[in-house]
Amino acid sequence: MIYLDNSATTRQYDEVTELVYKLSREAFGNPSSLHTLGLNSSEIIRTARGRVAKALPAGGEIVFNSGGTEGDNTAIYGTARKLRRRGNKVITSKVEHPAVLESCKRLAEDGFEVCYLNVDKTGALKLDELEQSIDDKTILVTLMAVNNETGMIQPIVPACELVKNYNKEHGTKVIFHTDAVQAFGKMSFRNAPFDLITISGHKFHAPKGVGAMYMKSGFTLPAFITGGGQEKGYRSGTENTTDIAGLGLATELSYADLAGIQNKLCALSDRLRDGLSSELDDIMINGTDEIGLELDDYGKRCPSILNVSLLGTRGEVILHTLEQDEIYVSTGSACSSHKTGDSHVLQAMGLGHREIEGAIRFSLSEFNTLEEMDETVEKVAAAVNRFRRLGSFR
Repeated sequence: MIYLDNSATTRQYDEVTELVYKLSREAFGNPSSLHTLGLNSSEIIRTARGRVAKALPAGGEIVFNSGGTEGDNTAIYGTARKLRRRGNKVITSKVEHPAVLESCKRLAEDGFEVCYLNVDKTGALKLDELEQSIDDKTILVTLMAVNNETGMIQPIVPACELVKNYNKEHGTKVIFHTDAVQAFGKMSFRNAPFDLITISGHKFHAPKGVGAMYMKSGFTLPAFITGGGQEKGYRSGTENTTDIAGLGLATELSYADLAGIQNKLCALSDRLRDGLSSELDDIMINGTDEIGLELDDYGKRCPSILNVSLLGTRGEVILHTLEQDEIYVSTGSACSSHKTGDSHVLQAMGLGHREIEGAIRFSLSEFNTLEEMDETVEKVAAAVNRFRRLGSFR
């Protein structure tokens, strides 16, 4: 099996699987209970929180939740609810994850003004539009760090600086949130300037159904889920001790050798890109070919994602052809893969139906090998050439 759909979900680290299994048998006490089992569970969560905190800016709150979708919803609705008396304008982009776009859509239905920034042909945000869009009604800017379909590293650092400068000049408090789901575990966030950061465990080898939100010191959100007051009242509900522990360990493992992971992803991405470009004509890289490894490398591509259009084919057909050889890829976001219609990200980049129809997303992890890239190139080339010869999709 060759798994190249890591932007949809990742295989857990073996150490994480072992820890989660062990704790599910030994640390099943409710963290809110006052007896020894409960106190042990509470200590496990405290340790995990410390592990996650080491990978994020110092001094903020780490609130555990169910993952990226809940985190994005909490950030957007929570900020809107808290700051509505100050203003009613939210700024986002046309290429965000559905968790952000649908939250903003609901805000618009509730009377908020939502401004959608355009992107250029590579999928990069247009900062001049952000500068022109911020005004005295603006309360929130929410922009993703790395695009989940193309891997584009968005200019969120200068975007955040732009927002902070506006706040200083006008005495306002526009909040900056970033969906870091595709970037966390692959890039450093230790010195990130953002007010709110969303992460999701299953994107970096932790269990599914667990994530966290970082809230910068000095700004906290009202509870999105109320009840027993867990997570210091920010997110009620009995904590998922075992998976939170897995999230903490996966964070520690990812950042223990971040440079090594980045170097391997670069080698894998280069091998796959070069192989496909060599073996196939009429292939187009969607986004940019230049790879970046830091948040400051905006306008470049995170090496974990390679999105290509195989012209003269249909991506879905190629996907299922590869599946027969146990090679697993994607045609776009897993969160919207069962919906009909072209990719909203590729549409925003100005691609036509033919380019979008032939798009395939390869998303890599450190578990992949160079030999897998070579085999994938061979199988993709065979599938594409076969269907092009048949002429079924021209």
